[in-house]
Amino acid sequence: MFLDHAVIAGVMTVGLMMVIYSSVGLFIWRDSPRRGRR
Repeated sequence: MFLDHAVIAGVMTVGLMMVIYSSVGLFIWRDSPRRGRR
């Protein structure tokens, strides 16, 4: 398969983006209720 490098790069890019978005979303989701209560 001649697209191995392109496929691997695409999967890594998508995976990295999902990790970053989920980390930011989880941080905001955990932090927002604490601000609202106080």
